[in-house]
Amino acid sequence: MKKVKNSRFTRLAGKNISLVSIFLSISVFLISSLKCYTTELSSLGIHVIPYPQQVTLEGDDFIFNNQLNIVLDQDFSVIDQFTADELIKDLKREWNIEGVITDKKIDNSIILTRHDAPEMLGVQGYQITTGKNELVIKANGEDGLFYGTQTLLQIIQKAREGYKVSGMKIKDWPDIKKRAVHYDTKHHQDKKSYVKSFIKDLARYKINILVWEWEDKFAYPSHPEIGAPGAFTIEEMQELTRYAHKYHIQIVPLVQGLGHVSFILKWPQYEHLREVEASNWEFCPLREGSYDLLFDLWDDAIEATPGSEYIHIGSDETYELGACEKCKVKAGEIGLSGLYHFFVGKAAEHLQAAGRKVMVWERPMGWEKSRSPAKGIKPIKGLVLTESYSYMTPDFKYVKEARSQGFEVFAYDPNPGGGHLFLSCFYRIRNNKKVIGSLENSYNLLTSAAISGAFDGMINTSWDDAGLHNQLWMLSFVTSAGYSWNGSKPDLAEFTGSFFKNYYGNSAVNMKELFYLLNEGSYYYAETFERKVWHHGDVGKTHLPDLPRGDALEYDPFWNREYKEIVDRSRDELTKMGRVLQIIENNKQSGVKNSYDFELFRTVAEVIRHTCQTYLDLSNLEYAITEAHRKTFIDSKEAYNGLVKAQNIIEKSLKRREEVLNDLINTWEETRFPKGMSTKDKEYFFQQDRARHFANRRPDMTYLIYDEQLLDMEGYLEKLKAYMEYYKDAYLD
Repeated sequence: MKKVKNSRFTRLAGKNISLVSIFLSISVFLISSLKCYTTELSSLGIHVIPYPQQVTLEGDDFIFNNQLNIVLDQDFSVIDQFTADELIKDLKREWNIEGVITDKKIDNSIILTRHDAPEMLGVQGYQITTGKNELVIKANGEDGLFYGTQTLLQIIQKAREGYKVSGMKIKDWPDIKKRAVHYDTKHHQDKKSYVKSFIKDLARYKINILVWEWEDKFAYPSHPEIGAPGAFTIEEMQELTRYAHKYHIQIVPLVQGLGHVSFILKWPQYEHLREVEASNWEFCPLREGSYDLLFDLWDDAIEATPGSEYIHIGSDETYELGACEKCKVKAGEIGLSGLYHFFVGKAAEHLQAAGRKVMVWERPMGWEKSRSPAKGIKPIKGLVLTESYSYMTPDFKYVKEARSQGFEVFAYDPNPGGGHLFLSCFYRIRNNKKVIGSLENSYNLLTSAAISGAFDGMINTSWDDAGLHNQLWMLSFVTSAGYSWNGSKPDLAEFTGSFFKNYYGNSAVNMKELFYLLNEGSYYYAETFERKVWHHGDVGKTHLPDLPRGDALEYDPFWNREYKEIVDRSRDELTKMGRVLQIIENNKQSGVKNSYDFELFRTVAEVIRHTCQTYLDLSNLEYAITEAHRKTFIDSKEAYNGLVKAQNIIEKSLKRREEVLNDLINTWEETRFPKGMSTKDKEYFFQQDRARHFANRRPDMTYLIYDEQLLDMEGYLEKLKAYMEYYKDAYLD
């Protein structure tokens, strides 16, 4: 077998694998999914997200140089002033255009006014009209004026001399008024500077609620032991809340209630509140102490988010609900769903009295439609229902019924991650078959939900089970933002292309191919070693090649026969990751926007590539031992050299693993605190929970290589060295 030659973009010898043949299936997918741009603005090369409700291409182009005048109403508010100031900053940062606020309409003016806007726009809508010397943004509310400026920043184009906004009239308003992103930080903590940049990104795409699942990343004043080392203080969270309000986003704290509470119940002093003694996953709803503790934490959360309308108490995945003796009896009387709403009702009474609307993971009419429906107990009025994986009827019958009974309902866009390293944007694997990916799921749900008028809000969930960097969710977040604002257009193919141009700039190339290959590579990674066993049961695992033994360098040559399929797949994926790295490098060289994302893509590709190389290392390891075995009766020195070759293969593989992991950690920690961080004042307390999330298999980032560590290549290396010493003493000295 030919030797594997390494370069920055690894080329494989051995089987001749043509790039053309390898990428044929991908190319067919990409080409077949391409469509011509069909919306008015995209026909001009303008990629606006969310797409406005009404666009008419008419009137004069607004042509201007790098100087703009920003004209505000004389009775402008503090918030309007902030909108104008932010517009000036963004014009400079994104376009190198100098803006100045004036009180007179002169040439090269952007006029921001909350007078004479059409009533049908509501408080979040806006109107943009171009003229030869001015562009006017009208809105009824402060929200609408801000959203108008966010659209303006996306419709500016370079002109032959200076800049222009093509002649147009836009009237825009949201289909769904409350548009939320769920920000899950259970397995990581982002730095404050990153949180602020994330908030600005969400505001650009007109998201107005950030449901932030803190778990232990908030330093609860009432129970400081629960907050992890370095957790945000109440003052820092108040600062972030005020910052978000400026961008028309309210931060909604999500502090888990009944289930998902291992961050609380892992502590020995709270073990007595568990539903099941052996599981730190959920509270017993019949213990008063459960409520005493949770009320303290929720009161802290309310104080940390001044001015917010909601609080979310989570409480889903209650695996052990009704398991303790008292709860078993109670569930027999009122049903498991009744027991669930017994807890939610007591929680909501406290929180509603504190002035918050209470969000909970519950589906519309779920208390009647569950396998163990509620009996003799009704859900507390005013709940906000934020979950349903299936709305059961295309006309959203149960959504409408729940709303008629006084509940708010948010369309639930789960966007499941699928693989362990990247989102399943373009396809997922279910029962060993490819099914539609998260983008198409979002499109199918949200277009119908937005047009139906049946929902009060939308929530996109970004479950952190796999430990992805938050930036890897941006396509998912923006997709939900776009289609909850406007459920009518564009189609998904146009939207996807527009996102890549909008978020990464017009110089970005081959982005769909990049995402598709990382989507595929993530599944490869998830299916290697023992990774799938944590969520999918006994699916087998990878073993190491047999060690040499005995006087005649004996071994069992099973490995390359047993693992031929995964070795072949590893060669294939290795070449594809080379292509990914080429695309990344090309985009970095072209000067894309949000270039940090490409460093994240690179680290993901490098982890996948390392996994491929590890399988090839193990294959070559067995071949090296085979070579040594064949030489042992002919030339003992050559046989020993074969063992040295095997030793070098393992040592290089282990070194590469360390380098790849450290590179990923250093890159990700540009925006995050170290996972499982301890400080001089506090040690991080780690305890595995019953959900066994991929990212919670280790307290630090070594969860990414944990399955490789289970192979114990280090132990294999020591045994090999010991055998080499024996062989050397017996045959070479």
